[in-house]
Amino acid sequence: MKISCFLSAQFDPSASAVEGVDGVLAQAAAAEAAGFHAVYLGHHFLARSAFVQPIPLAGYLARATSRVRIGFGVLLAPLLNPVALAEDLASLDVLSGGRLTVGIGAGYRRRETTAFGVAWEDRLRRLREYVPMLRALFAGETIDIAGSWGEVPGASLALRPVQPGGPPIWIGAFAEPAIRRAARLDAPWLIGPKGDDTELARLLGIYRADLAERGFDLTREYPMSREAYLGDSYRAAVADVRPHLQRQYAGYKSWDDAQGIDLDRYLARDCLVGSADEIVEKLRRWENDLGITEVSLRHQFVGVGQAEAMDQLARFGAEVIPRVSTPTTAGEVTR
Repeated sequence: MKISCFLSAQFDPSASAVEGVDGVLAQAAAAEAAGFHAVYLGHHFLARSAFVQPIPLAGYLARATSRVRIGFGVLLAPLLNPVALAEDLASLDVLSGGRLTVGIGAGYRRRETTAFGVAWEDRLRRLREYVPMLRALFAGETIDIAGSWGEVPGASLALRPVQPGGPPIWIGAFAEPAIRRAARLDAPWLIGPKGDDTELARLLGIYRADLAERGFDLTREYPMSREAYLGDSYRAAVADVRPHLQRQYAGYKSWDDAQGIDLDRYLARDCLVGSADEIVEKLRRWENDLGITEVSLRHQFVGVGQAEAMDQLARFGAEVIPRVSTPTTAGEVTR
């Protein structure tokens, strides 16, 4: 199983964003040194925190690292022009030497879609249209494309990505219709940071059944993101991380369309929290029972300082990654 991390590039508006970005770059370098497979960035507009936009930040990360993959988890693609998006992603793949992974999603904040003049339902249609469009452009095809965003006859990319066929495209989704959409697009489903084992098994069954019905290969990446915290015991880890998660999710609840959460249940069932032994056991269960191939962990939440985030990266690198990073075939478990 591959272990990756999610980098939190959003800061208190009263703090120095320059120092915050320096911290993110230091975390990316530490993740690479600790053996993490990839680092991922989130995406929002009009956030209440000082949110550094992920496309330019990914270029910084490409310069600050040499091995670790760089990705989005997720990029709000429907808010962007697909031609500009294709050019930007091809550029990032070149800047990173072919280390880019592109997770995209439809988004869940009406404030963002309204700001970009994108109708709420149109964001879903754009997502469906963008995936084959990006794949064709990355592959060097010349295509006629048109949509609510504009029209380009004979569109092609002179700048080609380093990775053959372009960077991998994953679809982030929570709800069943969105998961089925990922299957219809023959895209790996990037599982979000919620859902216990029973619910994930049910949804993965639906996703794999839809893939099989369309004749798509089940052997693929099965990535998942989780909130994570490593302590000396489950009790100690919860005591340390609970206040941080409480602040984090209170912030989400203040956004339009965000939902509240039963934090104690969430910590126990959905998150990756506990001692190294407990965390390794849970990762192995996800790998063996669900077929998960990669888990992206968020260690830094609202209120977590740089030193604590760096300590978590170092501890996962020393106590967890060596125990779960044995090579496996992508998507080996297909039930």
